[in-house]
Amino acid sequence: MWKPKKSPLPQQLRLTDLGVREQLQALPVSQVLIGLGTDRQSVCIDLDNDSPHVLVCSASGGGTSTTLRTLAAQLLHHGGHVLVLDTKRISQAWARALPTVTYRRDIADIHDALVGLRAELKHRINHADQHGDTDDLPRLAVVFESAGHTLRQLARHWDKVRQAGEAKTSPAVDAYEELLFAGREARIHILAGAQSYSAALGREQFSTVLLGRVTTRTWSQAAPQVATVPKASTHPGRFHTVQGVTAHPTQVLLMTEAEAADWLTATETEED
Repeated sequence: MWKPKKSPLPQQLRLTDLGVREQLQALPVSQVLIGLGTDRQSVCIDLDNDSPHVLVCSASGGGTSTTLRTLAAQLLHHGGHVLVLDTKRISQAWARALPTVTYRRDIADIHDALVGLRAELKHRINHADQHGDTDDLPRLAVVFESAGHTLRQLARHWDKVRQAGEAKTSPAVDAYEELLFAGREARIHILAGAQSYSAALGREQFSTVLLGRVTTRTWSQAAPQVATVPKASTHPGRFHTVQGVTAHPTQVLLMTEAEAADWLTATETEED
């Protein structure tokens, strides 16, 4: 039986492309656009119903930071708050001056931010117990650059500063794990980026995984449910979006730093 051939992926996907801004504006507040798949079908995530956390893996220069930037900008646009953990100090510099962004780059400050976020998680869960939900609280996204490397740094940092009688495990690492486990209920989402997969990242809690230029080993560890590993592409912005047992070829939306910052206050009237 003849089947129509699927259209190839677009060569790029930018905010300035025809219809992209309108498509973003039309999304429900719980959804973010990852990009376009074959036949130009939208590839999205619903943070409330599908996947509260997202893991993005690609080799250096493969678009991980830009993808995290684009996802964060969409959440900021809908009134969310963002905590950036960036030991590289430059990966998410576009967000430093934004009013609803908290930016942390030193490992001691990242430690304190994660411990403080665990307290916020407990506050939000108590709020849900009292009021039935957390819909009146702003959505909070944690953009976690170089997540695997930073988690190892956090463990070493705790070994240096831990006092006698304190737990051996870093409370910041414990907080990260707790956020992965209970974040959905509290409207707290981890957007983690890494060059490769490590067990510390917590694969089971990431229902959506974006894999770009990564090794077969990373594929087998981050998405073992995918039977056949797709061929990696060096094309800018080209990923596979793994949701369930399916890996969707995706040309991800890539916002520039200026576009991401401006999207915070973009309105429908700007389209007229």
